[in-house]
Amino acid sequence: MLGLAVAGLGDVVSLELTKGPTRIASITGRDADLVPRDPARNAAAIAARAWFERAGEPRSFTLRIRKGLPVSGGLGGSAASSVAGALAAALATGQRHDRASILDAAFAGESAVAGRHLDNVAACVLGGLTLVRSLDPIDVVALPVNAKWWVVLFTPGVRIETKAARKVLPQRVGREVWVPQMANTLALAHAFATGDGALLSRALDDHFAEPARARLIPRFAEVKAAALAAGAFGCSISGSGPTMFALDPSEAVGRRCAAAMRRALGRAAPSRAHVGRIARRGAHAK
Repeated sequence: MLGLAVAGLGDVVSLELTKGPTRIASITGRDADLVPRDPARNAAAIAARAWFERAGEPRSFTLRIRKGLPVSGGLGGSAASSVAGALAAALATGQRHDRASILDAAFAGESAVAGRHLDNVAACVLGGLTLVRSLDPIDVVALPVNAKWWVVLFTPGVRIETKAARKVLPQRVGREVWVPQMANTLALAHAFATGDGALLSRALDDHFAEPARARLIPRFAEVKAAALAAGAFGCSISGSGPTMFALDPSEAVGRRCAAAMRRALGRAAPSRAHVGRIARRGAHAK
């Protein structure tokens, strides 16, 4: 599984060590009313507690969360909160921590609310383009990125839960699908490493998840076609959707793509668009 970090969007979590019961003092920002206030059901709180437990230092704490990512939007909102919660816990104690400990604790938060996958968590922790080779044990790789591309994240105003989106995927695929899919994945990684936009255009061709999930997204084919016509190297579904991403050679092309995608969606649904660079670093203290 591949994950890509995009600059300019994310969650912010602050953690204060306390002597009373663990609680969430506030949740603000995008879709704040949809995020659980119960620490036992909140990804950031679960990840923070996991970090404390793994460090052998069980502590009570108070969290404040500012959401920058939507719920069920295909942008890794639960992963961002999980990573932020784990990192906030580590920083609050002043204990030495590393990426492995943050990945492990954040995985607990992500697994509890969205299922056992690490693609979004890995990108949040490491930044850039990441590859998840294994979950048991956790084995993630930061892939080289020498491309100076821009990313459009275009989100129609519908929600698609990760678990529901997984159910529409085929349980088995034939060799005629699987072999080209693996070849395209390798070619995609090489395109990022070399900055080869032409290769990216050929490699960003998903015959596994995109055909199954496209019907869940309003006017998917029209929006994708608009992005490509506006100059994007490629366009597909971000995570489980409904967000779509387009990779572009420059900021100007990215903004042109975002406008074209919005026009193509029309009145089928409200939408939001973000145009940002590839984030070169992962989660960090502000």
